[in-house]
Amino acid sequence: MSEPDIICGIVAGEIVTELVHRDEQLIAFLDHRPVFKGHVLVCPVRHVGTLPELPSELVTPLFTLVQRVSTAVVDGLGAEGSFTGINTVVSQSVPHLHVHVIPRSKGDGLRGFFWPRTRYAEGEAADYAARLRAALS
Repeated sequence: MSEPDIICGIVAGEIVTELVHRDEQLIAFLDHRPVFKGHVLVCPVRHVGTLPELPSELVTPLFTLVQRVSTAVVDGLGAEGSFTGINTVVSQSVPHLHVHVIPRSKGDGLRGFFWPRTRYAEGEAADYAARLRAALS
């Protein structure tokens, strides 16, 4: 296990936060610096660094809770929808897997993703897809 992080501190009760959900496997709480009010982080209770390290037995429980929180920001907060995202290593400010569920409304000022978009050159998309298929097999 790596060194303790802020999420491990929250799990241990050493750091106070606004809990949204807690069970034996998962914890969900409000982000202390939300993109929009109601921004929730959903995390495994046990330390898991990144999505590729997530044990298969936690995949369904984690994403079922993410799905429930995504519904809750609409039903409970009046959002029109949500944005769900995970950073893995790059831009991952805490080295503990956490899924962002951010309430969204049309005209909220958030445009697409948080980074600039690019385009594929002619034939380049097919090459990228082939390389990914090979890596998945």
